[in-house]
Amino acid sequence: MSEALRTAKRWIVKIGSSLLTNDGAGLDAAAIKNWVAQIAVLRAQSREVVLVSSGAVAEGMQRLGWKKRPAAINELQAAAAVGQMGLVQVYETCFREHDLRTAQILLTHDDLADRTRYLNARSTLRTLLTLGAVPIINENDTVVTDEIKFGDNDTLGALVANLLEADCLVILTDQQGLFTADPRRDPGATLVNEAQAGDARLEAMAGGIGSAFSKGGMLSKILAAKRAARSGAHTVIASGREPNVLTRLSQGEAIGTLLRAETVPLAARKQWLADHLQVRGQLHLDAGAAKALREGGRSLLPIGVTRVAGDFERGEVVVCVDAAGREMARGLVNYSAEETRKIARKASSEIEKTLGYVDEPELIHRDNLVLL
Repeated sequence: MSEALRTAKRWIVKIGSSLLTNDGAGLDAAAIKNWVAQIAVLRAQSREVVLVSSGAVAEGMQRLGWKKRPAAINELQAAAAVGQMGLVQVYETCFREHDLRTAQILLTHDDLADRTRYLNARSTLRTLLTLGAVPIINENDTVVTDEIKFGDNDTLGALVANLLEADCLVILTDQQGLFTADPRRDPGATLVNEAQAGDARLEAMAGGIGSAFSKGGMLSKILAAKRAARSGAHTVIASGREPNVLTRLSQGEAIGTLLRAETVPLAARKQWLADHLQVRGQLHLDAGAAKALREGGRSLLPIGVTRVAGDFERGEVVVCVDAAGREMARGLVNYSAEETRKIARKASSEIEKTLGYVDEPELIHRDNLVLL
């Protein structure tokens, strides 16, 4: 762990609700002041820091006098809108004490799913870092809907790590890290000090929801690390209760669980494709097509598709599933779902005869396809 974080220059730091609030009763200003002081040390070390912060809904609930997290989306949005004011105010006050500028960024999945908005968000964030500001990012809960929500800030942190090609993602939580089993139920569970991000065994170890005030659990953190690794970012899952955890990590101290990124980072466009959380359909492939994609780097042809699921239009993102039901790739499809069903299992030379026209001989061109 020492070298991975000691040399990391661009950090994405995600802090969970349980660390920022008094058990849901509003923001813990003293805790936030402590986090800001640690980030100020990192900035003094010439490191770039982007903060992904939870806490808006919990703060809004406290300001509105609500004891129980509402289930209705409009009430959650209202709480987030009220709470975001307090969250930003506390951060701005604390960072100003260290002569650091801050910037508020609210994102939805739509902002990253659209290629132009994705590039605009990246450009803005890079500019802010160049100017020496500390971007504070949260999901735009006031407008988000179930169809476009990230689901948790662990995922948002990973997407930001991909967006900025960060060196590391630090996920601070109320747990020490990843254990071999749930330590609350299994006294024999041991801490996983280091592993490779994306190792399927890690997902089997993780599970459970953190608290009534946070949406993520350990599984979301494992999946976030897997996603962050696509752009070469290492992930650390550590306890935010550890004194000076950020500064100690920056010095190379082994704290929590390090999930290493050992794969070759994806090129920018394919990284964008891989980052899509919402897909519009599934293409089930036969063994030959799956092998051609996985081993040959080929385009997907209609003849290799055995089944089409979902309703999608040309240019939307679909998932490619192998014969065992495993998601193996994502890509921008050249034909709608209705058209794809008609040309599935047919040679490319038959597309025009079947549809009356031909746009592309490939269902998904290899340039618009990313293996997962």
